[in-house]
Amino acid sequence: MFSFKVDEEVSIELLQQHHKEELYDLIDTNREHLRKWLLWVDKRKSAEDFEPIIPIWIRNYADNNGFDAGIRFNGKLVGMIGLHYIDWKNSTTSVGYFLSEEAQGQGIITRSVSSLLTYLFEQMNINRVEIQCAVNNVKSIAVPERLGFSKEGITRDGQWIYDHYEDLVTYSLLAKDWNNK
Repeated sequence: MFSFKVDEEVSIELLQQHHKEELYDLIDTNREHLRKWLLWVDKRKSAEDFEPIIPIWIRNYADNNGFDAGIRFNGKLVGMIGLHYIDWKNSTTSVGYFLSEEAQGQGIITRSVSSLLTYLFEQMNINRVEIQCAVNNVKSIAVPERLGFSKEGITRDGQWIYDHYEDLVTYSLLAKDWNNK
């Protein structure tokens, strides 16, 4: 199964059924923190809610069509990172992520995305990676900005979150930009 060592503290691993309790605990403990930006949080009311989802994540990985994986910091599950649908014709994909409130401020997401970008550009020959963030999600926006992504623009009312729309900002990074760093 997919497991990727980012550095001595951080690793990324494909989640399986035996992780569902740990994943649910992460979501439940951070529910208020995560629901500000993620619409699906309230839909996860028990560990069993992940049973039909985890096989989809595994199938996507097996089909070379992205993945949803856990982020571990010193062995503890602290977040997730996902590689969305891969458009192989245009060699492009997008990355999404979330992190527990207590794990923020340690560079975990930045290190994870950076390591993933190297893999995408150098091993998978992806040409373009996008990251979309809610305009008001300052911590999430800091990641692509820190990694040298270009800000492409704003999608007005691009995402419905419970009771309001959020504008989305799109960032992109090309393989040639990453390789010239």
